[in-house]
Amino acid sequence: MSVETFKYDNRIVRAFAIATTIWGIVGMSVGLLLALQMFWPSLNFSLSFITFGRIRPLHTNAVIFAFVGNGMFTGIYYSLQRLCKAPMFNKTLSWINFWGWQAIIVSAAITLPLGWTTSKEYAELEWPIDIAIAVVWVVFTVNLLGTIVKRRERHMYVALWFYIASAITVAVLHVVNSLAVPASLFKGYPIYAGVQDALVQWWYGHNAVAFFLTTPYLGLMYYFLPKAANRPVFSYRLSIIHFWSLIFIYIWAGPHHLLYTALPDWAQSLGMVFSLMLIAPSWGGMLNGLLTLRGAWDKVRQDPVLKFMVVAVTAYGMATLEGPMLSIKSVNALSHFTDWTIAHVHVGALGWNGFLTFGILYWLIPRLYNTQLYSIKLATYHFWIGLLGITFYAIPLYWAGVTQGLMWKQFTPDGFMQYPNFLETVIQIVPMYRLRALGGLIYLSGACIMVYNLFKTAKQGEFVPEVEAQAPALERAHHASETHPYRHQWLERKPVLFTVLTTVAILIGGIVEIVPMYLIKSNVPTIASVQPYTPLEVLGRDIYIREGCVGCHSQMVRPFRSETERYGEYAKAGEFIYDHPFLWGSKRTGPDLLRVGGKYPDSWHYKHMEDPRSTSPGSLMPPYPWLHSRRAAFNALPARIRALRRVGVPYEEGLEQQAIGMAKQQAERIADGLRSEFPDVEPEHEIVALIAYLQRLGTDIQGDPPPPGGLVQGATAP
Repeated sequence: MSVETFKYDNRIVRAFAIATTIWGIVGMSVGLLLALQMFWPSLNFSLSFITFGRIRPLHTNAVIFAFVGNGMFTGIYYSLQRLCKAPMFNKTLSWINFWGWQAIIVSAAITLPLGWTTSKEYAELEWPIDIAIAVVWVVFTVNLLGTIVKRRERHMYVALWFYIASAITVAVLHVVNSLAVPASLFKGYPIYAGVQDALVQWWYGHNAVAFFLTTPYLGLMYYFLPKAANRPVFSYRLSIIHFWSLIFIYIWAGPHHLLYTALPDWAQSLGMVFSLMLIAPSWGGMLNGLLTLRGAWDKVRQDPVLKFMVVAVTAYGMATLEGPMLSIKSVNALSHFTDWTIAHVHVGALGWNGFLTFGILYWLIPRLYNTQLYSIKLATYHFWIGLLGITFYAIPLYWAGVTQGLMWKQFTPDGFMQYPNFLETVIQIVPMYRLRALGGLIYLSGACIMVYNLFKTAKQGEFVPEVEAQAPALERAHHASETHPYRHQWLERKPVLFTVLTTVAILIGGIVEIVPMYLIKSNVPTIASVQPYTPLEVLGRDIYIREGCVGCHSQMVRPFRSETERYGEYAKAGEFIYDHPFLWGSKRTGPDLLRVGGKYPDSWHYKHMEDPRSTSPGSLMPPYPWLHSRRAAFNALPARIRALRRVGVPYEEGLEQQAIGMAKQQAERIADGLRSEFPDVEPEHEIVALIAYLQRLGTDIQGDPPPPGGLVQGATAP
């Protein structure tokens, strides 16, 4: 049997590792700024591009796709070559993957603070960047699968299964959720509306967590944990069960983010049931990781790398138990829209993804530079500081979340709301927000210690750009005649078939949940009084999206007495049929706005946006003074009306030619009403368009006449 000589490429691994550390510090720093703004809103210095609503998606994208994404690529590009006993399929594709991904991250860092956003959670980037993401991800997938196909190791180790599932599923999720019709270079409208958009978004959103933050990191766990411990994986059979059950069940769980909403009950129930089923495979994977360390606990006590990995796997187990628990309707009724969810998410992000990334970097960098870790003591300090940071971050938010949920639902013995003023519930949890910021600062400090330690490690060593290796060529001629103790081993030698079966497994759940929402009209019953937005309201809605208002305000009144008493009639599916995108939100730092239309005079909204504390003493909302001087994009209306018609809003033909005039007429009426108090207001100011949108919310089903303007096909335009 001939032995072939080849080289592993460490340059691409080093590049991704450096990017991981840089973007990690950036993403965490933005997160700390957000945490401070939660109780110190003036920290945006009245600058539009660093307000909470605009930089919140910057933080989530930086942590998820920049820090964790680069960490994922670091681990995959290192382990893939060694598991396959082959260099990467194509070095050019590797570097296109690297530079393309960094360019996408930089574009996100520019566009999100500018307010160019879709508002869809974890998918905020606009359509040109979405296309770039798809292209770069295809490049990565081709490189991954090409390397596996040309491998010299016949057996596909378990880590490779998770890499394959992640590559295929993320591509499917991203493409389906990002389908949109462009209205301009950085403005598009999703093809889905209302309830359907919500279902597709959380099918994507939950599974972005599943197949970007979880399955690739499980692959990294299966490679780096045994390597660091110098022990084999505890159970091969358990890894098989873990993989197939996890990828099949995970894809069904998205609707648990939409419990008690206008989503049909059958979809909510499916999401809840499959979420509960997730406990078994998730804990199977956790136990497989922890039991790999059996007999090695003395080493764990001494080795900071293993310390990080043990806590990471434990945090994975905690988060994947809590997630299904939060999907139980009775628990979700208390937790949803509160800081409980934020605490849950960050246990996974800081504990599972953060600590596993730290452990991998501490293990990997000395090997890339052919040296020892500069300081084991500093790495140990980092571990304890990071763990303390997670504690100070999560526990106050759990406390805050339960406090919020209980206060929102509290009634007096006489049957009146105990806390009718929403602001009372916000002020109550400010001390917990301060502790959360302290926890974030501690965690970030630990990451800075790591960067110093890794820099000194690299400085004392010498980088090894390539590692020479030898292995016999893979012979394929007599596979069929061989027998295997497990049939799965036969499948592991068929990467194409394995990929096809993986694709089928992850498609089933999405098809069963999403397709009926389009084929069965009873899932979204229409309401005759619900009409499309007027052109001015379209502009106002786009400003609302640009400023990230959905990050703090929901538009979804759930069918609880505590919510109908506070906000009004509960939400119906037919109310949202013209909403591209949906704006139900996932967090209430401020009150729900679905029924805010007509609740306050125009002048109240004008003052509230200029100085929230002038109308709501003690409010944590930042001011938006630029809305009172910046001119709305009236000239963009024709293109936006055309794009909205293309995605299904029944605007009559030719409305785009009249849209600017109609918008200015409506704006003039609003401005005339404001001038008695605010003589400087002009109809073209953005605040006027935003007021038009806010005053429209909820009025269609309150018995008010539909908005003027003849917007629906067949009507007469003024």
